[in-house]
Amino acid sequence: MLSARDIEIQQLNYKGLPSSERMKNQDKQAFMDWIMAYIPTKNRLQGPLQVEALAGDAGFRRYFRLNTQPSLIAVDSPPAQENNPAYVSVAMALQAQGIRTPIIYAVDFTRGFLLLEDFGYDLLQPLLNENSLGEYYQQAESTLLALQQTAPKAQIFPVYDALRLHAEMALFGDWFLGEMLGISLDRNEISLLDTVFDVLIESALTQPQVVVHRDYHSRNLMLLPDKSLGVIDFQDAVVGPVTYDLVSLLKDCYIRWPAEQMRERAIVFKAQSPHCDASGQQQFLRWFDLMGMQRHIKVMGIFARLALRDGKQSYLKDLPLVIRYSLEAAKAYPETAKFYDWFLQRVEPVLSAQAWYSDWQMAGEQPFAQDGVT
Repeated sequence: MLSARDIEIQQLNYKGLPSSERMKNQDKQAFMDWIMAYIPTKNRLQGPLQVEALAGDAGFRRYFRLNTQPSLIAVDSPPAQENNPAYVSVAMALQAQGIRTPIIYAVDFTRGFLLLEDFGYDLLQPLLNENSLGEYYQQAESTLLALQQTAPKAQIFPVYDALRLHAEMALFGDWFLGEMLGISLDRNEISLLDTVFDVLIESALTQPQVVVHRDYHSRNLMLLPDKSLGVIDFQDAVVGPVTYDLVSLLKDCYIRWPAEQMRERAIVFKAQSPHCDASGQQQFLRWFDLMGMQRHIKVMGIFARLALRDGKQSYLKDLPLVIRYSLEAAKAYPETAKFYDWFLQRVEPVLSAQAWYSDWQMAGEQPFAQDGVT
């Protein structure tokens, strides 16, 4: 058992985290003891063990950088909320396909502890600008093409079926409309949404089915020291539509690029994909747009739930861009245009009362201005 003198926890890094995300003292001690037991010999401690709490993701996992050389990442991933066996299985499957995911050095499934390779500090999103976009997106698309060649083993990757797709979009009604905006749907509105959801589901299921990361975007890709791309947050991977990860990347919930430029990239991706030979360009773009609409309707519900249930308010500022993506896709096709009209009439008037709201029609313009980056 380590003494308190042997362990230094940087408490300052917990400031601002919801209380539900902070570890109890006894849990910290067990976590630190476990870490010490499994640090590989090649990762030498630089003094007494220190853990630095890092910004987390949308789930319940908590990440900590260790003062080893090379550094390591320790993860506290509650098994009641997170599927840690899936994380390990998917990581191994992707690594077998040549995808760079963090090496797993140790795992305790009972307590939800993991010890991982540290991919460093360079998330892709802050590195993107008008000059770097082409190079980095080409890397991301090449990595995605390789990822889609992963063997879709049923024991590792569940099927992204109609039930799952519909359940995701139901979050829109439950959390975004109901809990956040206080909108109660009448029978006609429920019927309208069900009809539109059926269109989106049919489009998804008629596409070629491949291994899908399910959250493939600039915050889950990292530039590694050798300038290759690493992939993180992949544990929810499924077998699903070929355009899902592509639209997640090109219609990123956190950053926007010119729509026509992204459509051109989608067309180039199609030409490179061995899964899309039988589809025409217009069909592929329809799949791409409607898949994005399904994803962004789901994300409206997820971001509302993260804010209201989990106290993660930072996601609210990205809702206007997600709304924009959803409505642009809806307006473009006769099968979904009623959603666009209904949203403008029924939902948009309520949005202005939300503290997070800004004009969705301008969302994502000049994405780097607020960060002082040009």
